[in-house]
Amino acid sequence: MKITNVPKRYIIVVLTFICTCVCYIERVGFSIAYTAAADAAGINQSSKGMILSTFYYGYACSQVPGGWAAQKIGGRTVLLLSFLLWSLTCAFVPLDPNRVTLMVLARLLVGVAQGFIFPSIHTVLAQWVPPHERSRSVSLTTSGMYFGAAVGTLLLPSLVKFRGPQSVFVAEASLGAMWSLLWFRYASDPPRSEHPKATAAGFGESMLPIKENHQKTKIENGVHSTRTTTNIPWKRIMLSLPIWAIVVNNFTFHYGLYVLMNWLPTYFELGLQHSLQEMGSSKMIPYLNMFLFSNIGGVIADHLITRRIMSVTRTRKLLNTVGFVVASIALMAIPLFRTPNGAVFCSSVALGFLAFARAGFAVNHMDVAPRYAGIVMGVSNTAGTLAGVIGVDLTGRLLEAAKAAQLDLTSPDSWRAVFVIPGSLCIFSSLVFLLLSTGDRIFD
Repeated sequence: MKITNVPKRYIIVVLTFICTCVCYIERVGFSIAYTAAADAAGINQSSKGMILSTFYYGYACSQVPGGWAAQKIGGRTVLLLSFLLWSLTCAFVPLDPNRVTLMVLARLLVGVAQGFIFPSIHTVLAQWVPPHERSRSVSLTTSGMYFGAAVGTLLLPSLVKFRGPQSVFVAEASLGAMWSLLWFRYASDPPRSEHPKATAAGFGESMLPIKENHQKTKIENGVHSTRTTTNIPWKRIMLSLPIWAIVVNNFTFHYGLYVLMNWLPTYFELGLQHSLQEMGSSKMIPYLNMFLFSNIGGVIADHLITRRIMSVTRTRKLLNTVGFVVASIALMAIPLFRTPNGAVFCSSVALGFLAFARAGFAVNHMDVAPRYAGIVMGVSNTAGTLAGVIGVDLTGRLLEAAKAAQLDLTSPDSWRAVFVIPGSLCIFSSLVFLLLSTGDRIFD
């Protein structure tokens, strides 16, 4: 099958969107399948929490190595290998909650493999997407996460019910295999910028030759190709204030996201005395809102930049600030609403505008360091993953402390600190981004 008359970079962006979608179907799917199997086997909550959190430790450890590998080997190749690794793990590891060591190793392996994916995606997009299309391209790609979470939340419980928990692993492995075949067939490295065709195709400054220390030349299909290897400016990256602005905002984004993903169901069932089973498809609304607002933010950002209405720096700061400030208000308002519909509305606004803010901080990797976008993404996403671990654990401790203080957890007021913390972080992070970020390229 051939795809004709479609610019190659559009195919790449669509494939990376499907990639993130499948990854989040896997994450949601494991939680659903394992919880069902563990409950059936009588596994205690502590053991369940250990298995469910193991993924994030592997995921955090491989973010920076993922960026380094994508820089050295190539994002296209690393992305394919990492996808194949987690897909094969799902295909061959049995879902047996009683085999704790096997489940821990499997989730660590899947976490490590998926940790390579987002740095590789940013490396690929930085190579293929010209500057005036970066915002909407990155926004579309990352919105696959939310679309995948929504699809998984809606469909996979029924799969577990009718075909059993192991069927989820089979479905995920099949999706991974199909995507890998598509990526192998249609993805390629971009044309070299020194060729006239590359300029005509509209590639941006990230396509300019990288300063190199040495070159390796090989023959592929009878054509000489040159692969460059570079010295990565680790010290400059780690000491750069604009990079730290991205890191801080990535941390806050994921803190709010993971706290709501992991504790909102408990808040509904305990704080509002409302079962999720009664909510039907409405539990998808927050994720669908993230999908929608992520793409809206990307389109607005590219419009402001392309039409020269605002500079890149001001555009990033504007969208980041609007996103985080509105999200902060919505997060802090959640305990004020005493009905499930009100909580769904506030959480949907909060998650939607957090996704909207990604057109600010999340695209900024490519503005400041297009050649090292995968590396910077790895650094900031490590902070984001740690935010999930810290936020989810801290929330549990806050609730335990409230219970020890004899506060009534069935009252929304007892949950106020759970939502005030990410709301306050949103305000702090937006100020950091306003003060320290830039849309200018700072790494050659």
